[in-house]
Amino acid sequence: MTILIEQPEFEIGVEERHRVADGGFVAPHINSFGHTFRDYHVESERQKGVEEFYRTNHINQTVDFVSEEDERGIWSIWECCELVNEFVDESDPDLDEPQIQHLLQTAEAIRKDYPDEDWLHLTALIHDLGKVLLHPAFGELPQWAVVGDTFPVGCAFDESIVHHKYFQENPDNRNPAYNTKYGIFSQGCGLDNVLISWGHDDYMYLVAKENKSTLPSAGLFIIRYHSFYALHRCGAYKHLMNEEDTENLQWLKIFK
Repeated sequence: MTILIEQPEFEIGVEERHRVADGGFVAPHINSFGHTFRDYHVESERQKGVEEFYRTNHINQTVDFVSEEDERGIWSIWECCELVNEFVDESDPDLDEPQIQHLLQTAEAIRKDYPDEDWLHLTALIHDLGKVLLHPAFGELPQWAVVGDTFPVGCAFDESIVHHKYFQENPDNRNPAYNTKYGIFSQGCGLDNVLISWGHDDYMYLVAKENKSTLPSAGLFIIRYHSFYALHRCGAYKHLMNEEDTENLQWLKIFK
């Protein structure tokens, strides 16, 4: 998969002047099932599957697993959009629609609110394309290794991570070296130097980086950490961030 898209010169800023005053995208207050977004405690058939997903995810996402490397084939962006359309994200409590709808809706909503930030429109369109890892052509990885909220491995699992209780069965939870605030990392080391649970986010980031994507640093940051809810929603793990991470986090919050 190759991303070689020329981008015009621009200056990143987060001032409200970028937002369209009239007719901007209005986010709904409830999800497809009539519940508030990202509510992992509401009783429903969907939630049972979501919780089982996170049980398996939290048990198996270890330092050893994340450290493994893998390579895939070469596909066009639209071919990948069509591939991910075959799957429904088992970790998502809000949506059970094919992925291509989510990609297009996200890109169009951002284009409506930030018409001059074309790099952000593109980032929105491709941010979830790493879910092609679910497809047989890309290895057919299990959902627990592809989707769901991401989190650092190699240090203590923060309690803000959804369904935190299942980390009790993760082998890393019994390794003293991985059970402190910093673990194998250090203050301000930068998220680039932190092992994050493996999934579609990191895979798509690596695809873009290795193919010399012209997306700005903020775009790559969004792709890599958009599922890192413990950070951008709950404020956990900020002690591992450096100055560039702090700047890019502003754009990730806009994307969220």
